[in-house]
Amino acid sequence: MTASTLNLTVAGAGPLDVTIDDRGEGRPFLLLHGGGGPQTVAGFAELLATKEPARVITPTHPGFGGTPRPDGVAGMAGLAALYRDLLDRLGVDDVTVIGNSIGGWIAAELALLGSPRIRGIVLVDAVGIEVEGHPVTDIFPLSLDELARLSYHDPAAFRIDPAAMTEAQRAGMAANRAALRVYAGPRMGDPSLRGRLAAIAYPALVVWGDADRIADPGYGRAYAAAIPGARFELLTETGHLPQLEAPEQLLRAVWDFAVAPAAR
Repeated sequence: MTASTLNLTVAGAGPLDVTIDDRGEGRPFLLLHGGGGPQTVAGFAELLATKEPARVITPTHPGFGGTPRPDGVAGMAGLAALYRDLLDRLGVDDVTVIGNSIGGWIAAELALLGSPRIRGIVLVDAVGIEVEGHPVTDIFPLSLDELARLSYHDPAAFRIDPAAMTEAQRAGMAANRAALRVYAGPRMGDPSLRGRLAAIAYPALVVWGDADRIADPGYGRAYAAAIPGARFELLTETGHLPQLEAPEQLLRAVWDFAVAPAAR
């Protein structure tokens, strides 16, 4: 794995340093993390890059993981523009974009923005749209135990003991939540996004955990239905973060989509 910092110029924000991890060789993937931070996708990035001939590029959204966030980068569209510029800087083509939770929201905005470098998108328990009868859970007032209960099929396996956390870990978690609130807003969605998804012209796979209680499978099906030609796939015995709870299931879904002729 190669960790590096690239300086990009973002419209309205000026120069910005973006931290990326770049690992593996082969078919390129851009992997976008959710509100839990880059550590929630690091293990899956390593799995994908070692089990398949894949190059996995994982940026850290500005403001997460102790990185700075300029005031001019304050929404999902801004992050999408940032990552389009990142693909241009890296010079990669035929890229499959994978996003979990808010990372899926960013992936959807990136697909709407458009880039000739993108091959297709995989939305993994994505948020961002509004679906009547299927609200996204407001995570901000939740305790860690409550968050785990709603996020995982087996919450006990992923429980975090607050008493065992270091001050640095607490500070990092607080910074991640602050950045998440700025990017996603209190409603964790954009009322206009669902209607705009009809303009996505890339092949799309929407993958969902059957035990997700942050955004339930009915919400996921509505996401897929809003994207022309998108396929919906339900993963078993996993919740909002299948890359942590069912990584092998997710790996098969992602890889099969990326190599399928329909994804070209």
